[in-house]
Amino acid sequence: MLSSLAKAARKPRPFLMVLSAPSGGGKTTVCERVTARLPWLKRCVTATTRPPRAGEKDGRDYHFLSRAEFAARLKQGGFYEWAEVHGNLYGTPKREIGLALKKGHSLVLVIDVQGGAQVKKKNPDALLVFLMPPSLAALKSRLKLRAQDAPAVVARRLKEAKHEAAKAALYDYVVVNDRLDHAVDHVEEIARSARWRRQALF
Repeated sequence: MLSSLAKAARKPRPFLMVLSAPSGGGKTTVCERVTARLPWLKRCVTATTRPPRAGEKDGRDYHFLSRAEFAARLKQGGFYEWAEVHGNLYGTPKREIGLALKKGHSLVLVIDVQGGAQVKKKNPDALLVFLMPPSLAALKSRLKLRAQDAPAVVARRLKEAKHEAAKAALYDYVVVNDRLDHAVDHVEEIARSARWRRQALF
């Protein structure tokens, strides 16, 4: 009995981690740096109907789909979770999750709070991490520096950020992203700890 428990304890278990933040909150950057440090943690490439931004590549950053393509996959039950965010549709392909688990990889889903709630409902053992900007003013500054959106869009995203921040109470961890290196360290620590939890997550 003791030897079998010890054997099981040496084997890490795959898990799902959700990483959410308001638009401009740094979730993509934090995810990239954490997964670069942890080869067993992979980002799940999600699908979206929004157009690619400069430098983004289909299949690497997102699966870029038309609304018709997204609707067809949704009707076929092809998404683990999905939501409409800022007027665009986003979803996590079930196939991405299945392939990763077969390889024994843990997955991080960079999705919004709507998607995070869906994942938690389907899998109560999923780990939800919310990246909190240090202040609304700091978030506004980041969105302006990013220079990807019109002023009206920035204003809308700041308004939605307040709603998203209120949902942080439903998350397992809240990490304040005031210094990028510290935020990356904290998310890495959370992931390393989750890998050695005893219960089977799938």
